[in-house]
Amino acid sequence: MTSRTGFFVLSGVLLLVALVCVGEGVQLIATGKPLGIGLGLCAFVVPPIGVWFLRQTVRFGRASERLARELEAEGGLPVDELKRTAGGRIDRDSADAVFARRKAEAEASPGDWRVFFRLAVAYADAGDTPRARKTMQHAIRLHSTTEPARSTA
Repeated sequence: MTSRTGFFVLSGVLLLVALVCVGEGVQLIATGKPLGIGLGLCAFVVPPIGVWFLRQTVRFGRASERLARELEAEGGLPVDELKRTAGGRIDRDSADAVFARRKAEAEASPGDWRVFFRLAVAYADAGDTPRARKTMQHAIRLHSTTEPARSTA
């Protein structure tokens, strides 16, 4: 199963759980008991939070895909130069070497979204998903702040 398929399956499950949660909340409020009403109201809070997280994830995915397409059109996508084990896993030393180079590039060009995109890929290759996501978000912010200047020229 691809990650995109998994995302859609989990999104569907999240929306189904949200509907069930709202239905249970209605039933709890209908009991008329103070505890039931309190739990029912809490059941109405959970679905919007889940839907908000889903929306943020979709926005992040679309924005990072947009950056990848733009970088690909420029010929600037990072080349896979990582060594792999016989089982196909990324060699840790190879990932660390590429990461060090990408980090130096980002420090040399702190305002260029392209180097932060490539740094995010290096973080992901090194297995540091939280930092990869945070760095990609930084690249997206940099891209959105430089985009109006490019379109007016």
